[in-house]
Formats: sequence, C-alpha cells, structure tokens
Amino acid sequence: MVDAYMAVLKRLSGVNPAQTTGTYSALRAAQALVSDARALRDALSLMFERHEKEIHIRTMAKALECLEGDRILPRLGPPTHDKPPNASS
Repeated sequence: MVDAYMAVLKRLSGVNPAQTTGTYSALRAAQALVSDARALRDALSLMFERHEKEIHIRTMAKALECLEGDRILPRLGPPTHDKPPNASS
C-alpha cells in the first residue's frame, strides 16, 4: 500500500499545474495516475479483505520518510518561490 501511495504522490506532483511547465509531461503523469490509483485501490481492498482495518499513522509517516515522501510533498501544492520549477539557476 505504501509503494502504491508513493506512486500516486509522484504522479500527482507531475500533474500539478503550479509545479510543471509542460503540458505533455503533465498529460503523461495524468495518464499514469489512473493505473497507479487502481493499484492503490487494490492494495487497500486487499488490506480490508484481510481485516486490516486501520492505517497506523506513525508507521505510515516513518515509511513515507524512508521513501523520501517528504521530498515529494512540497511539489503537491503551489510553489514557494517565484521561479518556475524547471528553471535553471
């Protein structure tokens, strides 16, 4: 479930119009988001079928930290600077 969730986060960051400069790359990310969302749904369905009814917040937070989720999260919102995300310095 964690891997599927990370994949969705990565795709969402690629679709975010405030963080991308190209429509083609955003389109490709949006298309891939569909299959990644299905994988997340399937993982959560399997967990539910196994009677895994809770997601432990601290465990999830630690897993996301280990997988560098904190690097992706800022790309899900609006930019925090004036330069476009792909602008060279």
